[in-house]
Amino acid sequence: MMALSLSRILFCVAALSASANADLTSLVNLFIGTGSSGNAFPGAAIPHAMAKVGIDVSTAPRQAGYLHDNSSITGISLMHDEGTGGNSNGGLGVFPLFPLTGCNFTSCPVGIAARAALRAAGADAATPGYFTTTFVNDIKIEATSTRRSGLIRFTYPTTGPNHVVVDLTNDLGRSFSGGSIDVSAAGRVQLGGTYLQSYGPSNYTVFACYDFTPPASVSTQKISEFGTYESKNLTTPATITITPNHTNLNFPFTATVSPEQAGGLIAFTGSNTVLARFGVSFINSDQACANAEAEVPDWDWEKIQTASADAWEDVLSRVTVNTATEDATVVELLYSSLYRASLVPANLTDENPYWDSPYPFYDAFFCSWDTFRTVHPLLSIIDPKEWSEIVNAYVDGWRHTGFIPECRANTKPGYVQGGSDGMVPLGDFAVKYGSRAADLGVPIDDLYQALVDTAENTPPDWLTVGRQNTAWKTFGYIPTDWVDPSGAVGLPTREASRAWEYAVGDFAVRQAGIALDKAPGDVVKYSNRSMNFVNMWDANTTSDGFSGFAQRRYPNGTFAPSPPNACSPVDPVSHSCARGTDNDVGFYESSSWEYSFFAPHSMSTLVGLMGGPANFVTRVDHYFATGYFLAGNEPGFAMPWSYHYANRPDLSALRVRNVLYNNFNTGISGIPGNDDSGAMAALLTFHILGMYPVPASKQLLIGSPLLSAYTLRNEVLGTTTSFSVTGFDKAGLQATPAAGARVFVKSITINGHPSPSLCWIDFDDVVGGGNIVIEVYGDATAAAAAGCGPGAKALPDSLATGRFPCMIYPRSALYVSMCRRRKRMLGSKHTVVSRVCRYKVYLGFENKQDGIYCTLQGFEVLISTCTPVYFESII
Repeated sequence: MMALSLSRILFCVAALSASANADLTSLVNLFIGTGSSGNAFPGAAIPHAMAKVGIDVSTAPRQAGYLHDNSSITGISLMHDEGTGGNSNGGLGVFPLFPLTGCNFTSCPVGIAARAALRAAGADAATPGYFTTTFVNDIKIEATSTRRSGLIRFTYPTTGPNHVVVDLTNDLGRSFSGGSIDVSAAGRVQLGGTYLQSYGPSNYTVFACYDFTPPASVSTQKISEFGTYESKNLTTPATITITPNHTNLNFPFTATVSPEQAGGLIAFTGSNTVLARFGVSFINSDQACANAEAEVPDWDWEKIQTASADAWEDVLSRVTVNTATEDATVVELLYSSLYRASLVPANLTDENPYWDSPYPFYDAFFCSWDTFRTVHPLLSIIDPKEWSEIVNAYVDGWRHTGFIPECRANTKPGYVQGGSDGMVPLGDFAVKYGSRAADLGVPIDDLYQALVDTAENTPPDWLTVGRQNTAWKTFGYIPTDWVDPSGAVGLPTREASRAWEYAVGDFAVRQAGIALDKAPGDVVKYSNRSMNFVNMWDANTTSDGFSGFAQRRYPNGTFAPSPPNACSPVDPVSHSCARGTDNDVGFYESSSWEYSFFAPHSMSTLVGLMGGPANFVTRVDHYFATGYFLAGNEPGFAMPWSYHYANRPDLSALRVRNVLYNNFNTGISGIPGNDDSGAMAALLTFHILGMYPVPASKQLLIGSPLLSAYTLRNEVLGTTTSFSVTGFDKAGLQATPAAGARVFVKSITINGHPSPSLCWIDFDDVVGGGNIVIEVYGDATAAAAAGCGPGAKALPDSLATGRFPCMIYPRSALYVSMCRRRKRMLGSKHTVVSRVCRYKVYLGFENKQDGIYCTLQGFEVLISTCTPVYFESII
């Protein structure tokens, strides 16, 4: 294990007995989810770092480079993803180093397969900011890092000669398409290479700099030999020539992947340790060297490792618990999840190779479809400063490309998975921090324009950015078998699920419009457009005795049904639900059974479409009982909480525990599927805290936490909010709590005042400071009867019930001298009317009974319907 200073050892010991001074980094288990499916990254990194240093295995899946098994290791490389899907061979993993001993310089096994070695059993160890392992030949590897730089140390069993391979060509995906390496006698190695991104169609180019001559006060290692190696020919690339004293190799870009094996080799004497300083850059190799010199100027290992641990301590301390009294497993899950949720997106500020900008540049938006539900809402609570930088990066992407980035990875646009889901975090920011945007450095008018442009414009190719808006605005849904007359193209699959996600994106624009006091017409338009998901609801599709499901639809309005269980975990036919052209069911990575519950902004609409609260509850129960739920699938994240919308939070409390304890644990298989760039980590954090966020709103569903008390610190607001659970019962910390276990919310008080609801809490209260007390009890019958409470505001908000805030317009904004009527015919079935009267706006129908309205200060606006509606301007 790592060497610790005496002061740090004493600090760790003290943490065991004094929870108030707990060393929270010691509670993080970096190996959760590092088995065969979680794809979690357990290497050295600081929060949101560009450099993520870790070992790479020889077998797939290796999306993060690492597998906690007996796979052989091919190197320790400088950059990795966290918990992603995509290419199972992984992305990044660039410029790996590999230590060799016991070989002659010109015959060392430098090739990727020849050098692979096994780890000693149980040798892997890691804490936030530090990683180590040992090979079976007793060579030890250690790493620690800063944002763009760091240190790697090899400890050999003898003083040498020992060797280090500097690999140019082998990234994780084996996708080398050109590059160069320069090796100097002074021990500096500069590299640049072009590779394929792991989830997208593009090449990217990245650079690195290694220094192997530390100050004499740090190391006595001496370079005895150096040179380069390369394949003799590409027909047999594993046959390699090592050329001593050779300093440069250059391979021109090729349109296809090259099998070339090439890099540098350096031999050392005088010490059994070799210390390497590295820097990475997307600009050039000189910049990579400058990054190393700036961030690791004195090669001080203890200083870098301590600074990294301190950075993590700051992040983790934004959620504090009494570690001495809370359940140890819950505590470990909480802090391990908070850790993973802050690994990405990656802060690449000053490393944007495409445009100059004064704004932050973040990468690894891999993908917004995965992260908008949980990661961004979590950051909004505990890390608003960093989150504002991430939001700024989304806005700056629009500023220079015309569209909000969706799945940018390796600095290049990746594939759009569902909708353009980067819209939702921007709407979320406008709602929560729009009034503070100037202080946080976010140009709020640009943010709003980015939302509008992405909602209105169709890019020439919506494969990697944007939405199929021409279809969305023409039909009010995404049609099957339709050619866009504008010539815009994309992958025309996932029609039904994209429509439901486009609706949520439009809700985000609506919410931003209200929060930022934008034009009334915008708010009306996006309010109604966000309800277009109902246009893809086929009341005649049945499954398991239930009627009404989301389905594909042709341009003529007829439906194109597919089995609602298609693409579910129990699909008997094994349909395709990925992005490919073989996806003929209309849904992305999910089934109609699941997506038919996905309208977080108007769940009351779904409750009504499914036959009312009792039928809704029966249908949710059936969804879980039949196996349609997959805990690692983002469209189902909110499902354990969905009972709230049927006035049954008691059932949510039980279901959340069932899902959590049956799918999450502290082992290497402790994540149900990929961590998905921290999405699963943030989800688990919310489950533990007893909350779940509603996208692009200030509302969080609330239940009974898995902790007796915790505090949330918000550095931007300068607040600390304390949550305590009266009657907390550890008997509820299991998948199926026994009858009488106190897991149901009886009352909530916020700074001494009763909450209007037992089902939701306002973001401003969560981050506003003060005390929130949740009283729990075990009377299931009483809890079922109490529901969300007796008040008019007890149920969570839904657009269809008029509960999400409406915009209060001044009279001048709506004044007209007389009522106007506008009609247009959309086929033979749709007569659409919009009518403006003094101080009132009625849209879409001839009378109030046909729509649901929000009323504020004498102003009424239709905000939703359950039938297809098309609107013109309100004036």
